[in-house]
Amino acid sequence: MKIHKEYRKLEHMEEVSIYDVYESELYQPAEKKYELEKIPFQKIMSNISTDINIFIPFRDGNDFIIHGLGSNVLERGKIRQDDVTGRLLSECSPMFHKLLYESLFEVYKTHEDKYMRFLYYQKDKLARLTNVKIMFEMGRVFVLTDHKETNENTFVIPDEKRDEDKANLIEYFSQTGSYYKVNGKYAWTQGIYNIINRQREDTDEDYNIVFELAIPEDKPLVEKILKLMDSGKSTYDGILRIKTDDGQLKYLEINLYAKFDKNGELLSRYGLIKDVTRDQSDQITRPVDFLLNGFKNSNKLALLIEPLNQKQYEYSAGFYTIVGEDKETYSNRRAIIENIVEPETVENFKKLFNREIHELDETFTYMVKGDPNNTKTCNITIEVFEFGSEEHSIGFLTDITEDRVKQKELEIANEHQKVLIKEVHHRVKNNLQILNSFLNLEKRAYKDKPNIIIDHMQSRLSSLAILHEKTYNTTDFQNINLESYIKDQDAQLRTLIGLRDGIEFESHVDSTLNLSIEIITPLLLVIDELTMNAIKHAFPDKTRPNKKIIKDIQIIDEHTAQLTLKDNGVGIKNAKDISANLGCEIIKNLTKQLDGRIELMHPEIGTEYKLTFPTTMEHTISK
Repeated sequence: MKIHKEYRKLEHMEEVSIYDVYESELYQPAEKKYELEKIPFQKIMSNISTDINIFIPFRDGNDFIIHGLGSNVLERGKIRQDDVTGRLLSECSPMFHKLLYESLFEVYKTHEDKYMRFLYYQKDKLARLTNVKIMFEMGRVFVLTDHKETNENTFVIPDEKRDEDKANLIEYFSQTGSYYKVNGKYAWTQGIYNIINRQREDTDEDYNIVFELAIPEDKPLVEKILKLMDSGKSTYDGILRIKTDDGQLKYLEINLYAKFDKNGELLSRYGLIKDVTRDQSDQITRPVDFLLNGFKNSNKLALLIEPLNQKQYEYSAGFYTIVGEDKETYSNRRAIIENIVEPETVENFKKLFNREIHELDETFTYMVKGDPNNTKTCNITIEVFEFGSEEHSIGFLTDITEDRVKQKELEIANEHQKVLIKEVHHRVKNNLQILNSFLNLEKRAYKDKPNIIIDHMQSRLSSLAILHEKTYNTTDFQNINLESYIKDQDAQLRTLIGLRDGIEFESHVDSTLNLSIEIITPLLLVIDELTMNAIKHAFPDKTRPNKKIIKDIQIIDEHTAQLTLKDNGVGIKNAKDISANLGCEIIKNLTKQLDGRIELMHPEIGTEYKLTFPTTMEHTISK
């Protein structure tokens, strides 16, 4: 069992996440200490949805005697009321004593109500949510609990939370954060806590939690910065070295801004902070690199993180190839739009810069280094969104020059062909939306395991980058040879996972198997999910040698093919456990998209899946 606690300041509520707790751990036999009168209205209480749990303080709150528990709690623990009444909480349920003792004691001493939320996770999937109110009445502490079972279909984050997720995601991957100081109080974004490697604390609004971590050699620099800002200087840029509470040395780019009223009086300060540790040491890699590296093999598709922020931006390598700029000397200047031929597109960019519009989706002609004889046709999409007082942006830039040339050639040959490229780009955009959906799901399911999210996203991004790159070299999207895709996918897995975890990837694919893009896209994603499931579950012993994941894809008959994916790991003890995880839910949905059928086999060694799928599917490209 693992427990994580966090105080939700906006809700004035403590949130407790509990991982992999089993019903058998909830209660254990304990000696009855006291004979207590029966609770009045017990039958009525057992028929209401909210549990009412009653505890009597013992020895001035050093422990608590269980007077009664609600029907839901009793049912989950598979116990009777008589099994717990009159027992000490610490002896009868050590787990709940550990979770609740501080809160019970606080309410007992202060007589002030307290609110909590418990999130129960099984196999990294949210299984149950419990809202809790603790109150003191009649010499007893009452714990009112309201339970809600959750699953992927019913647990929906409200729209306003999605913007918070986008902001937190960008700050997490780009290792940036910001703060405000108004009336002597600080407000810190989540990105700051990602950088300094710790959770929020109630006292964080009272002091500069970043400057406090400055190494001794940089303490004079902090004093200098504070004196400069106090003297009326409105901006400061520089590098500060800090040492986090867990001992990591980090280099931070500090950008400070001050706002004054017309009389020169200080109104507020704003700080933008970026972790640039990688720039000082090649041995350290930032989380943003894992995301950007998913695009490293594509010179025609670029991921843009914070493209409208002139200082805190991150672009994948494809951007610099497309625009013909050198990464080391490039600055995120707006003058680059002067190289765009179409005046309407330039005007829309200016509207975006001025926030007259908040989304941009444009296809335009770009003159590399301003040369009208060296042009590219590009597509760009940018979305701007706000969370609280923070603004963020994310986008994609695609070089579609070759596509447009091919499109013109195809228009002459056949009217049907002229829309192929446009449809493929629409497909790529849909794939990116799918990835975003997967990322949102896994961010909730694995929020305490960012490495799992990173591994999964790297694998999916690499597979779709391969697919996107290869589509530029063909005009026949109904007969794509699968073998070369799988070889490239294996090469990516060896680079991303194999060398790190010591896993070998082996594939055997019928060289005559040609599939349409409608089939290959979900098939590659299914293979990704099955592979990542195997990596996560098959080899718990990281030191074990000879770890293998083998794929075999063969034609069964004229209309059907079969994928077999197996590993030589520890196998699955309980199929229900694995089938309930998020990865398997994704696999089921992708299999449905394929019109296929997937089976979990039972080999003597390891785990094996068989996916049977049609080799033909109604082509959806417009005619």
